Amino acid sequence: MTKERREPLEGVRVVDLSGGIAGGYATKLLADAGADVISVEGPVGDALRRRGASAASFDDSGDGLLFRYLRTNQRAIVLDLDTGSGREALGALYRDCDVVLDSQSLGDLDARGIGSECLARLNPSASWVGISSFGPGHAWTRHPANDFTLQAWSGSTASRGRPGLPPLATGGEAVEWMTGTYAAIGGLAALRGARRRGRGERVDLSKLEAITPTFTNVGSVWGHFSQVWALPPSEDVPSIEPTADGWIGFCIFTAQQWMDFSLLIERPDLGAQPDLSHMMSRIARADEIREIVRDYTRRFTTEELLERSELLRVPAAPIGHGALLPKIDHLVERGVFVRNPRGDFLQPRIPYVSTGWPRRAFEPAPTLEEARRGEGEGNRPGWRRGRTAREPGVANGHEGTAERPLAGLRVLDLTAFWAGPYGSFVMGCLGADVIHVESIQRPDGMRFGTQTSPDTPQWWEYGPTFHGANTGKRSLTLDLTRPRGIELLLELVRQSDVLIENFSPRVLDHFGLDWERLSKVNPRLVLTRMPAFGLDGPWRNRVGFAQTMEQVCGTAWLTAYPDSAGAQAGPLTPRACADPLAGLHAVHATLLGLAHRDATGEGCAIESAMVETLLGITAEAVLEYDATKTLLRGDANRSAFAAPQGLYACPGSDELGQPLWLAISIDTEEAWRRLAEILGRPDWGEEARFSTRSRRHEEHDVIDQAISEWTRTLPREAALDRLLEAGIAAAPLTATRMGAELDPIRDSGFVQAVDHPLAGRVPIPTQPLRFSSAPGRSFARAAPMLGEHNREILCGILGLSEEEIERLSKDQVIGERPVGL
Repeated sequence: MTKERREPLEGVRVVDLSGGIAGGYATKLLADAGADVISVEGPVGDALRRRGASAASFDDSGDGLLFRYLRTNQRAIVLDLDTGSGREALGALYRDCDVVLDSQSLGDLDARGIGSECLARLNPSASWVGISSFGPGHAWTRHPANDFTLQAWSGSTASRGRPGLPPLATGGEAVEWMTGTYAAIGGLAALRGARRRGRGERVDLSKLEAITPTFTNVGSVWGHFSQVWALPPSEDVPSIEPTADGWIGFCIFTAQQWMDFSLLIERPDLGAQPDLSHMMSRIARADEIREIVRDYTRRFTTEELLERSELLRVPAAPIGHGALLPKIDHLVERGVFVRNPRGDFLQPRIPYVSTGWPRRAFEPAPTLEEARRGEGEGNRPGWRRGRTAREPGVANGHEGTAERPLAGLRVLDLTAFWAGPYGSFVMGCLGADVIHVESIQRPDGMRFGTQTSPDTPQWWEYGPTFHGANTGKRSLTLDLTRPRGIELLLELVRQSDVLIENFSPRVLDHFGLDWERLSKVNPRLVLTRMPAFGLDGPWRNRVGFAQTMEQVCGTAWLTAYPDSAGAQAGPLTPRACADPLAGLHAVHATLLGLAHRDATGEGCAIESAMVETLLGITAEAVLEYDATKTLLRGDANRSAFAAPQGLYACPGSDELGQPLWLAISIDTEEAWRRLAEILGRPDWGEEARFSTRSRRHEEHDVIDQAISEWTRTLPREAALDRLLEAGIAAAPLTATRMGAELDPIRDSGFVQAVDHPLAGRVPIPTQPLRFSSAPGRSFARAAPMLGEHNREILCGILGLSEEEIERLSKDQVIGERPVGL
């Protein structure tokens, strides 16, 4: 008899008090896994209902496309929390829920008696996840902020741009999607901890902390190693280049990739120049190299160049956008886009698939009328499903800090570079014992991403990104091309809870480590695979990195200079968040796998394809084009959903000679009226031509001129203070790599210094979720040196003798130094 395959969060109950994309995406991730989510809306409804690029974005109920995408599989109720009956109804939901998600102003709900303290009193086993811009308990708590200004604060925007033009923020409101992914992980981790302890807790999530390391490639760590604390805006060379019929994106990191690319463009002489194997050298010669590259790429169509690139294993991608993405053969064959049940428009499917449970079919998002019908005595929404009996979320008593939610779990980390290691890094921060498995024949490539001189002893131990994504882990080297290496790995699999890998699809099978074999060794194992483009489809074997994903999935298209920029116009690879986002989605899927195991006693295999995680966060472009034929595109720092928005120069310049930019974003009508008063044009707050966001967008040049004239008259700090006091989202453009120096980051202990045997005392950003049960944020150890814990793991866990260790080392099955170095 076939066992029923249930969704992993069946029986989990979530009350959603959040608003905006971050909260909507967090609850989508939970609901898509089977959680029963009830969204509590005010009398006028969720603001996301009113978001759309044009009038055609809304259905007859007045709900926009993004709302209908994010709120599938959820229900809603309208409650006026200023009334006694509304608060009473909310309390009834609190009494029988597991998690509450909140993104309202910090302390507001507690001040009204319906916040986290109320939840703890009514339901001690439930947890509260609170999202804010700067975290609780800080003087900046009341600073208005949004996606655009948070990118400016963090140091991300200052890293990105072309000569002579203002720097660019990443398009597509990536801050919100990153925060939403983290919030879902926070909810799952709190749920797991609560089931073990029998009580819930408060989890606080700072958007600024979520993006400061992930949008700057752990900038503070790079600054520590290179002693270069600020860099001018730049882009990779080569990156996005024009073709005969559009654009193509390249991602060239390593010396081998540069040599292969030089063959692609029929200039092997460039590949023979040692200095050009380094990105910084290519950036220094950008004009010369771009002229050569573009002379070649303009001769061919995008498709022709993609075929040639695949033959040479050069990472390349088309530049995806809302019109193109549903037509790409790989995505079509894999069935990535499906129809929304309320509007019949295309949207991405759930971005992971598991052997343990089926993908949930989408149910339509609730209309506001349906939510209002849920209000009132005797007609409140009840929870859909009863409780599900589950085993406690305790693993095998492995090493871990007892109060952290993933304590007791052991994770075998077979990932490399940034996406996979960042995911397992987060699991380590949450308490898991993470063993990073490499080999001396092929160490993690991020060890070599360093500016340390090759004549430095063990120079491969100084890679900043490696430190940023591997601190807290243990290192084991095993040559998996050798039978003994496989045998030892399988012995560790037998005693572990999770194996996570991001090899090319064929590699795991080549090692003989398919799911059938692994599950026989350990039936309770959760195997998480992170292929770039998925385990099947025409692009299965293509090479893909973060830049590749940002190019193909539409983030680059939304990060662009307009045609008015002349020769500098066109898409720009954000170099921002693709890797961490993929890693975090893998963590989310892994926690679901563990929840499935807790409920059934059985492990599972999960595919979390990098390309699909990015498509989920750029979905709005596909929704809008499919439903309205509106093609969303990057327009410098302007936004379809805020106007005015941009960078405005203040008097003076920074140490690099760059203007002192001030980021300003107007995303509400009230903020516009306040800005008009500050500009000395209060009449603009009432004039018809400025009365809506879309009308202000049409008058953007006029408004920009007025703002620029105002900012040129004031020191930047004075202008910033005036705007913030007026409740307007604004920020100074923080220099690249300096985001970790901001007051909320320093005061929260988000960056923790660790002592490394070679690199000394290194500042490492942790993860942004703060748990009331585990307030400390320290690391158990520094980033591991290659093979540093071979004896500790092989003798301590597997019981090998010293003689066996010596033999393995002599045979180079294990080791502490890369072969050939």
